[in-house]
Amino acid sequence: MTPPLPLSQLFWIFFRIACTSFGGYMAMISVVQNVVVERKKLMTHADMLDGISLASILPGPVAVNLVAYVGYRLRRGPGAFVCVIAAVLPSFVFIMILSIAYFRYGQMPAVSKLFMGFIPAVTAIIVAAAWNMGRKAVPGVREGVLMVAAGAALYGIGGVWSTLLIILFAGVAGWMWFRGDVQGEPAKPARAADKPVKPRLNANLLLSTSAQAGNLVPLMAFEPNLIAQLFLTFASMSLMLFGGAYVFIPLMQEIVVDGHGWVSQQEFIDAVALGQITPGPILVSAAFIGLKVAGFAGAAVATIGIYLPSALLIIGSTHGLQKVRHSVIIKAALRGIRPAVVGMIFVAAVIIGQTAVPVWISVVIFVGALYTLFRFRVEAVWIIPPAGVLAVLFY
Repeated sequence: MTPPLPLSQLFWIFFRIACTSFGGYMAMISVVQNVVVERKKLMTHADMLDGISLASILPGPVAVNLVAYVGYRLRRGPGAFVCVIAAVLPSFVFIMILSIAYFRYGQMPAVSKLFMGFIPAVTAIIVAAAWNMGRKAVPGVREGVLMVAAGAALYGIGGVWSTLLIILFAGVAGWMWFRGDVQGEPAKPARAADKPVKPRLNANLLLSTSAQAGNLVPLMAFEPNLIAQLFLTFASMSLMLFGGAYVFIPLMQEIVVDGHGWVSQQEFIDAVALGQITPGPILVSAAFIGLKVAGFAGAAVATIGIYLPSALLIIGSTHGLQKVRHSVIIKAALRGIRPAVVGMIFVAAVIIGQTAVPVWISVVIFVGALYTLFRFRVEAVWIIPPAGVLAVLFY
């Protein structure tokens, strides 16, 4: 039996992923798939597709939901906690630095050239991830039909509820088409990653953590009622988030600008922009708003509020899925959902690729990134920085 990964190693894996996950939630999902499935062999393609499906139909940021799913599968509750912290921390630190500079010096200078280089590179990463997943999830004609239909529906319809409806319809189609095929399949034995791991408590580490938390208390001592209001506001918004961060932005704007008046319209636009140029989840823009309202404590609780409730929800759902995944109904439904997810990932690459600047260097970056990923099988985290450098030099 393979021993479980140490929590410190899990933290480092997802910290590196988050540091180079520019371009939105699908970019981060693709990098997670590249590292966890292709490079580290910690999970199978099927397990990853199940996680993406679950993260997509539940509320909350899809990428962070997936990270919580992976962490829970590998090391249960402690693993989910460590992975989510690692995935959010880099973007939180980046946006805190940028926000402090923003409030002190005014609007940030443009970094558009750097970001323009990220877009074709991210598109290549998503295409590679979809291709690798599709080799396992689309073994026949019926799966291919589901993949194409799901991609066409997402591209042609779009909207907040399209992802949820596509997954539900794919699940029903899978049950209808594949329930006869999976009835005779033997149940697979649980892997080490599926078995609970008892966390070990280190007394010195606990004392050290308590001391550090004590040092942070003065920073958190800002108007308890306002801090509580920030947390409850962003936590409730987290549970209303379906369809990705971009469809969530109007709701956040209505609540924090028109409702509470915490930031101006221009400040909100700048907060979203800063979230886009930082690595990791775009919804870390919540930290900008929290910082404006209540300093560091406000930034911390706003960030916790936007990620924590949905992460807890997916942990509970993952635990439930593990209990019923050997049911004939569930196996047949998942067999239909997996190719549908692959189709939606391909379409995400198309949608993101359409935003790239239509010049020769964009094509060079895309083709070069795709070739490097397939030919040399490098980690996706090494694709993004060179793309940014090429953009600065040639755009």
